[in-house]
Amino acid sequence: MRKIAVAVMFALIAGPALAQDHVQQYGEESKEKTAAQKADDNRAERAYQRSLNNVPDQKPVDPWGTARGDDASKKSAAPAKPAVKQSSKAKSGSTAN
Repeated sequence: MRKIAVAVMFALIAGPALAQDHVQQYGEESKEKTAAQKADDNRAERAYQRSLNNVPDQKPVDPWGTARGDDASKKSAAPAKPAVKQSSKAKSGSTAN
């Protein structure tokens, strides 16, 4: 009885997968579009470009600005300089005893 139930479950799962239209395989060339499909694509592209033009320009946002505070953001903008300088004796490798 369990085998029959498993077979029925597989049939129910596989049914919708087999009912799908053709799926394009790797390396397979796509079908040529009709004039109506090309016109729809052109209209969709124009609508997309118009919607992009409607978006206002925004200032750069600093999400951590409130956590750092005002003076910390100004300090981080300046490049940090190394605090330790090496002497010429340390570079030569000689030791002083």
